Amino acid sequence: MRLAPWRRAGAAVLRILVVWAVSTLTLLVLAGALPDFRLQSEHGDTATRIGITAALGAGAFGLLSALVWPLLVRALLLVPALVLGLLVFFLNGSLLWLALALVPDGRGEADPRTAVVVAAVMSAASSAASTFLAVRDDDAYRRRLARLADRRRLRAGGPGVTGAPGTVFLQLDGLGHDVLCDAIAPGEDGEPLMPTLAAMCRDTHRLTVWHTGWSSQTGASQLGILHGSNEDVPAFRWYEKETGEVVVSNRPSSAATLQRRAAERAGHPGLLADDGASRGNLFSGGAAQVALVLSVSARRGRHNRSRAGYFAYFSDPANATRTAVSFTAEVLREVVQSTRARLRGERPRVSRGGLYPFIRAFATVVQRDVVVAAVLGDILNGRTAVYADLVAYDEVAHHSGPRGRDTRQVLRRLDRSVALIAKVAARAPRPYRLVLLSDHGQSPGETFAARYGLTLEDLVHAGCGLPVSRRARRSASGAEARAAARAALHRPEDGHGAEPHRPARTSEPVVLGSGNLGLVSFPDIPGRASRQEIDRRHPALLPTLANHPGIGFLLVLDEFHGPVVLGPDGGERRLETGRVVGKDPLEPYGPLAAGAVRRTAGFPHTADIMVNSALDPATGAVHAFEEQIGSHGGLGGEQSRAFLLHPRLLSPPDADGELVGAEQVHRVLRRWLEEARAVSAPPGGLPVRARLR
Repeated sequence: MRLAPWRRAGAAVLRILVVWAVSTLTLLVLAGALPDFRLQSEHGDTATRIGITAALGAGAFGLLSALVWPLLVRALLLVPALVLGLLVFFLNGSLLWLALALVPDGRGEADPRTAVVVAAVMSAASSAASTFLAVRDDDAYRRRLARLADRRRLRAGGPGVTGAPGTVFLQLDGLGHDVLCDAIAPGEDGEPLMPTLAAMCRDTHRLTVWHTGWSSQTGASQLGILHGSNEDVPAFRWYEKETGEVVVSNRPSSAATLQRRAAERAGHPGLLADDGASRGNLFSGGAAQVALVLSVSARRGRHNRSRAGYFAYFSDPANATRTAVSFTAEVLREVVQSTRARLRGERPRVSRGGLYPFIRAFATVVQRDVVVAAVLGDILNGRTAVYADLVAYDEVAHHSGPRGRDTRQVLRRLDRSVALIAKVAARAPRPYRLVLLSDHGQSPGETFAARYGLTLEDLVHAGCGLPVSRRARRSASGAEARAAARAALHRPEDGHGAEPHRPARTSEPVVLGSGNLGLVSFPDIPGRASRQEIDRRHPALLPTLANHPGIGFLLVLDEFHGPVVLGPDGGERRLETGRVVGKDPLEPYGPLAAGAVRRTAGFPHTADIMVNSALDPATGAVHAFEEQIGSHGGLGGEQSRAFLLHPRLLSPPDADGELVGAEQVHRVLRRWLEEARAVSAPPGGLPVRARLR
């Protein structure tokens, strides 16, 4: 029931007074606890006078936070987002110092460092009080809807909110089907690791496995899901001979090119073209509303819509403070966890020093908080379709393993994020269907360099008779969070470990790694080098690679038989005819492997030699050609088994029970959106609700 205008105004005034009182009480407590913070004159004051001073200081701080903070954030629009995050404490402390300076007779005073602490606690306390009151007030939610209304869409005459259900597609990056099954199963204490998702699976949703292609990584999967085509994406990174450039999926310029090519092939702008929003993704999906989308992040200036999501979030000082505190805590958590792993001698293990603690904190805190807040805003605005990517699990699993102790903590927090989104959707102006999915899984295993003492590049050089470094070199990780962090730092095209944009055209091969998938290209050989040409130039190379214990199979182009797969001991599979000579190199990789490799063999930019690491059939372990103990990008183990968790009221994903390839997932999601347009909203709001804790 809607309240009368005078009652709504009274409720709003009451909330302001309560938040003011909480802030005043917080100031009084802090003044008593902190020696460098006072709310009285040098000669002392009565309790009443101190209370009045605290109330004045709290009121001034609240007004400055509401009026000045958004202006500061707007003025700092061109400052890198991560730098803004580091400035949060300073800016908030400055506002408190200014608020105390406005208190009459100079009774408010704080040391600058103390002011930072007091401001942080004040913001957290006022935010908690405001949230507590708003959650219990339906009118407050309606007013929040009005504040979050998308003025840009309304000015453009976009579609309004209808009774048809909206859809939220939430991608849990890198979370494989098998790991999810373990996470929703009862643990030793009888409780699942992810209770929200477990309740969904039990009560309202259906879990389906879908199989990626050979290139089991976000660039290929998300491009196919959002744009309907991932043709000619052979790996996470590859060399294009006609331009002499290395294309990297998480480089903004490359992502923009891939998105344009996919849209041209598919013949439509993408899954989200009709009143959609893309949040935290590599690609836009054709959405008009984008935030933290890599394919548009190369745009500079205050109108960069991709980075606008950071500033929309940080414009609330409480959000900024909470995220900054959590960011710091996550950095410390990673330092403790990596030190513990090193002291225990855990294996396999990769280096977790340098910038990695900050990259992890960015992925698990900043990116998560900003993306979830953007999704909540989209839901409260009643947007038709939202696709968002949470990269936290994928980033941590690369360095801690897909089933490590560290990743379990990340999964718990992701589960809470899903619960929050589902609860807010229950109060949205239209019903929502929540679809969860992943873009790939991850396979564990020791890195190729750690296991065999040399990199893939060293091995290729040895097979070509070229000098080999005495010390194995590390390959940079290709995790999505690193590119997102670089984009936030205004360094989208560079950063630690990035490949040269244009490798020198020499007779030396270009060797790239994409998880446990390696690519070898010869710049001085026009077009696709054939098996026979490679043998003429480097007769030892193919036998050296095919018979190495860390390599499972190679893909090359034969002048007589077309694409062929080579394995150890002369094993060979001819993909055009299916004929096998000796032992089938693809047998350990399952029945779908041949189709996936055959499709990649037809891509124009497939490398001269495609190298897939060996697979341990008993453990599912592979060897990454990058610095990752949880990897994806090729074939082998759980990395190719992604999941789709969807409401049971939706039509089945596939009548044959096999969902293969991101392009097929795109068709399923597009069909569900079309079904939603034809459905009127049932009474009672959200048609599918998980039982949440």
